[in-house]
Amino acid sequence: MNSNKVASLSQHLPNDPRMRMVKRVSKLMDEEFSIGGFKFGLDPILNFIPIAGDLSGFIVSAALILTMAQHGASGKLTVKMLGNAALDAIIGAIPVLGWIFDFTYKANTRNIKLLNEHYALGRHKGSGTPVVLSIIITALLILLFVLYLAFKGLQWILVSLEQL
Repeated sequence: MNSNKVASLSQHLPNDPRMRMVKRVSKLMDEEFSIGGFKFGLDPILNFIPIAGDLSGFIVSAALILTMAQHGASGKLTVKMLGNAALDAIIGAIPVLGWIFDFTYKANTRNIKLLNEHYALGRHKGSGTPVVLSIIITALLILLFVLYLAFKGLQWILVSLEQL
């Protein structure tokens, strides 16, 4: 979405000091500086500090999401925003690849876009429960599959040792 569309959607956000703060902090974290037309913020810079940088960026994102949730963001929207922040933190924690990812992903900017769509276009409404349940069920299925593979691997090792 280009900046004109984002700017036109921004007018639909409630004109509340907390929402202005959310927009300002999001810009500071993701797009405050520009070099050669490429925008970036404090988030990718902080991530050069192992662990503490990723953690601090995630805490700021979580605080912004909490503010948005207290200001009318639906459960579904909140879960999507937390997903953006978690993805940014998890992939951002990988050395080198994470640094590149942090300069391009901009989770806070994505969350402001989602919030704008929520207010301006009526999107992302409803409960976050189905999304959370889907994530939990998928994680459990993956865990069961990994446990199955570990069991089969252990079986293979034991059979191999018996044959020696």
